[in-house]
Amino acid sequence: MTQKRKRGKSIKMRGSRTYGYGSHKKHRGAGSRGGRGMAGVKRQKKTWILKHIPSHLGKRGFKSLKQRKLKKAAKAVNVRDLPKLAAEKKELDLSTLGYSKVTGKGSIDVALTVKADYFTESAKQKIEKSGGRVIIASAKEDI
Repeated sequence: MTQKRKRGKSIKMRGSRTYGYGSHKKHRGAGSRGGRGMAGVKRQKKTWILKHIPSHLGKRGFKSLKQRKLKKAAKAVNVRDLPKLAAEKKELDLSTLGYSKVTGKGSIDVALTVKADYFTESAKQKIEKSGGRVIIASAKEDI
């Protein structure tokens, strides 16, 4: 046995003129539904969109550096600044000073043993040419 359907509003309200909406202004045109189609999805229909079509408005939230797989930028120091940082010492561990890379700008005339994570080719050549030594920190060698 099938269930009887409920009668619709338009049948129930026959003869009432406004069909339960009060003034005619309240039930007229696209303005009563906040615009046609997808109009107003960023304003008055935003909650409806977030509930029913959340991907419509694009990405939300943020991703951490670990999720984005980004590396921190290496803090670099030039070869010309190494004698100042060494300050009368012959050995220099740049990781203790907060540097991780040595670049080849400038020249060096002091023989230094320099330990860092990264060296450019020109920096290696200049340090070794001056009689110094290059130690890459990831090789786990002690000075």
